[in-house]
Amino acid sequence: MNQFTRSGAALANQVKGLGITNPVVLDALASIPRHLFVEQVLAHKAYENTALPIGQGQTISQPYIVGKMTQILVEHGVTSNVLEIGTGSGYQAAILGRVFKNVFSVERIRQLQLIAKRRLQKLDIYNVQMKHGDGWLGWESKAPFDAIIVTAAPSSIPAALKEQLKDGGILVLPLGTENQTLVTVTRQGDEYLEVHHEAVKFVPLVSGDTA
Repeated sequence: MNQFTRSGAALANQVKGLGITNPVVLDALASIPRHLFVEQVLAHKAYENTALPIGQGQTISQPYIVGKMTQILVEHGVTSNVLEIGTGSGYQAAILGRVFKNVFSVERIRQLQLIAKRRLQKLDIYNVQMKHGDGWLGWESKAPFDAIIVTAAPSSIPAALKEQLKDGGILVLPLGTENQTLVTVTRQGDEYLEVHHEAVKFVPLVSGDTA
């Protein structure tokens, strides 16, 4: 057992104490080497339960919130066809790839998307399809989705994401500008049931895409 294996196990144990109890989610958090998703200079902080900068004004999310959002999908009964908006470092996508059968991920910053793709290939995670594009628009050609997870905060819930949910599907996202809340949206036919959870802090979900 090397240093990072021990660190992954310790990280999973730490978030378990915060309420992430699903064994599949905990196994994913323990097995994905988070230090590979941050700059080498920050590797010593990779297994702390904190968000870290990844460049381009973006961050890698706090492991607790990665686990929380993933656990919400598992508890909803999701097993496949998950859309992620905001690939970023690729860490959340890697966790999703360990837990769900098919994952699709959209990133507006091409450089981040390409780096994330290489990281997942290095870890032999091949069930995550990636696309460079505007996250506000989702991924219409792959819809409908059993679940959608958004890793940056929009000021309002993007209409395209609600439309791309399957009936019975669930959307989980941070919502708001200065004050953000973790929100779940469950589709019931043409109706959408919103539930507001805990306060969170994410970078904003920016419309458009960039090289």
